[in-house]
Amino acid sequence: MRILLAEDEAQLSRVLTMAMTNAGYHVDHAENGQRAVDLAKDNAYDVMIFDIMMPVKTGLEALKEIRATGDRTYVMMLTAMSEVDDKVTGLDAGADDYMTKPFSLKELLARLRSLERRNEGLDQDVLQFGDLTIDNNQQTLVSNNSISLTSKEARLLQYLILNANKQLSINELLNHTWDDDDETADTEDVWFTISYLRRKLESVGSTVTITGDKTGPFTITQ
Repeated sequence: MRILLAEDEAQLSRVLTMAMTNAGYHVDHAENGQRAVDLAKDNAYDVMIFDIMMPVKTGLEALKEIRATGDRTYVMMLTAMSEVDDKVTGLDAGADDYMTKPFSLKELLARLRSLERRNEGLDQDVLQFGDLTIDNNQQTLVSNNSISLTSKEARLLQYLILNANKQLSINELLNHTWDDDDETADTEDVWFTISYLRRKLESVGSTVTITGDKTGPFTITQ
C-alpha cells in the first residue's frame, strides 16, 4: 500500500515512517497541511494519516480541501485531543478513523493490515461518477444504457474513479487491479483492458473519458 503521512513532529514522523516502511509500505511524508493537499492532488494513495495540529493548514482544513475534490481515500486522523467533540468534527469533515496520541505502533500497523485485507478482498457495491454508475454485484456499467463488465474491467474502472483526475502509472494499475499470483500480467494487459473500457464508455453514451497512451499514465475525467 502507498500511504501519505502528514505529521509535523519530526521525531514522530521518522518513527512512523520507519515502522511503516519496514512493514512493506511505501510512505510519502508531508510536514504541513498544504503539502498534504498538494501530494494528495497528484498521487494515488491507499491510506492517508493526518495529524490534526499542523502548520500552514491544519489536518482538518487539509482533509476538507481534499474531500472537496471528490477524493475518497481512507483517512485516519492522529490527535492529542481526546474530547468527543473534536472527534465528531473530524469525522464530519470526512475522516474515517481516529487514533489518539500516544498510541501503540503495533495497533497502527494492525489497522493498516486490516485495511490492506479489506482493499484486496472487497469492492464497493455501487459506485457513481459523472453520468456513470458501476454495479459490482451485477458487473454492469450504466449511463444512457447499460453494458456488462468483466471483473477485471470493473476493478480497474473502480480504481480509476476512486483516483479521478490523477495520473496513474501502469505499475499502479497492475498492483491494484491484478492479483498477486497473476505474474504474467504486463503493460499489454493494462492497455487492452483500458481499450475495452473506452469502447464500453462510448457504447453507453457516457461523457467520462480515460486519457493516456499505451505506456500510460492514465487519467479518468468527467
